[in-house]
Formats: sequence, C-alpha cells, structure tokens
Amino acid sequence: MEAYHNCLRCMNRRVRIMTVDGQRHEGVIVNVDRNNVYLKRDGGPERVKTSAFFGNPFAANDILVLSLFTLLAIALV
Repeated sequence: MEAYHNCLRCMNRRVRIMTVDGQRHEGVIVNVDRNNVYLKRDGGPERVKTSAFFGNPFAANDILVLSLFTLLAIALV
C-alpha cells in the first residue's frame, strides 16, 4: 500500500523508478491503480520494454505498466 501512496504523490511528475530486479525506468506517472503504476516514457528505440503492456512498440511515447509489488524505489527527477 505504501508504493501506491508514493506513486499517487508523484502523479504527473517526472520520476525514476527502480524495481526489485534492478531495472530502472524514467518517465512521468500518468496513472496509478491498486496494482499498477503507468509510466509514460520518452526516448528512442534503445529502450528495453520489460513489463506487462507496452502499447504500440513503434510509438515515440508509450506507456509502461509496472506492478506496484515490483517497485523498490521512486525518485523525483
């Protein structure tokens, strides 16, 4: 529940998220529900898509869905 409230406080702000498996993601939190955080990332094709739903793989800006249970840390950028 703590990760959920932390994500809510960071809504619409640029963050860097680290997951328990050591992956780092940077972007803007656009939505949070009880199970997931939705991160709008920007960048080029060098990004590695690692979690559930990725949207259009050819889109310049896509949404990465990360499970709240996998979050280790959230930092404002």
